[in-house]
Amino acid sequence: MRFCSLGSGSSGNALVIESHSGSTVTRVLVDCGFSQRELDGRLARAGLAPEDLDAVFVTHEHGDHVGCAMTLSRRHRLPLWMSRGTWRALGERVLPGDLLNLARDGESIAVGDLELLPFTVPHDALEPLQLCCRDGRSRLGVLTDTGMPTAHLLAQLQDCDALVLECNHDREMLARSRYPASLKARIGGTQGHLANDTAAAILAQCRHDRLRHVVAAHLSAENNLPALAAAALAAACGSQTTDIVVATAEAGVGWLDLA
Repeated sequence: MRFCSLGSGSSGNALVIESHSGSTVTRVLVDCGFSQRELDGRLARAGLAPEDLDAVFVTHEHGDHVGCAMTLSRRHRLPLWMSRGTWRALGERVLPGDLLNLARDGESIAVGDLELLPFTVPHDALEPLQLCCRDGRSRLGVLTDTGMPTAHLLAQLQDCDALVLECNHDREMLARSRYPASLKARIGGTQGHLANDTAAAILAQCRHDRLRHVVAAHLSAENNLPALAAAALAAACGSQTTDIVVATAEAGVGWLDLA
């Protein structure tokens, strides 16, 4: 298994997960928070085209995650997965045939050689899901757009070979920012986004000897710095040798191999 971020931040999010098994390749796009034209360009940068995808999974209805998902699904006949709450928040929009599939907490989804394992998280959306993904050999955990850790999400993120963790903001930078008090409260609240220190605390409870990669994701352009996010995650890893990288809004992160 390998994965890459096409971009991560308030302006848009998309992650490609790929598994090779013999002569077959399975690719799932997790979130699709860009216009169709922008997504095509970012896929091309990763050596892919929409036709190379096998399915799309949308974590929740916010624009920086759903983007052109409905259009992409229709245009390229791609199965689209989301929770019932997300579908309702999008106005219960109709897709042709059996392209729309409803995901549920704890119910695994088979896409080719990949198995997606959605789980609920606290966030200010109607029914947000994050997920783990495995192919029988490796396990990837994805956790963004979450206000606080819960016992349930921590249990899902155990034994992962790689983690994509939201490091949205530095608490001091958010407190000093020009944002209005109501927005600061939303971002820093239990239904908002993870601060660097909270992401580090989650990592400390999920780390183990086989953890190869940790990606800091969904950084705020206003209220965080890549160096601060990376330092917080590095401190949580201690002396453990784990590759820590930061996904940017513009470039994301190149392919990372879990093999």
